[in-house]
Amino acid sequence: MNAVTIEHVNVADLPETWRAKLPAPRATRVTVRIEEEGVAQIASDEADSAIDLLFGMWRDRDDMADVEGYVRKIRAPRYNPDGSRNQN
Repeated sequence: MNAVTIEHVNVADLPETWRAKLPAPRATRVTVRIEEEGVAQIASDEADSAIDLLFGMWRDRDDMADVEGYVRKIRAPRYNPDGSRNQN
């Protein structure tokens, strides 16, 4: 992504159409960032589709039907307090 950032620009030095959108006094200094349209949107769309693919990736697993029980089982200690192996 190509972007240009210009710092400490007087509002009075900006083009008229930009100044019209800023409610700041003309003597105020601002930072201007210029980037291509659509570049950032495409990147976020690709990230959203990747998240959608990962969401629910374990939904078909029978051993995870009861989520709380599954987590309780994997967090259970390996051995009981008496030294015997936990069979859960």
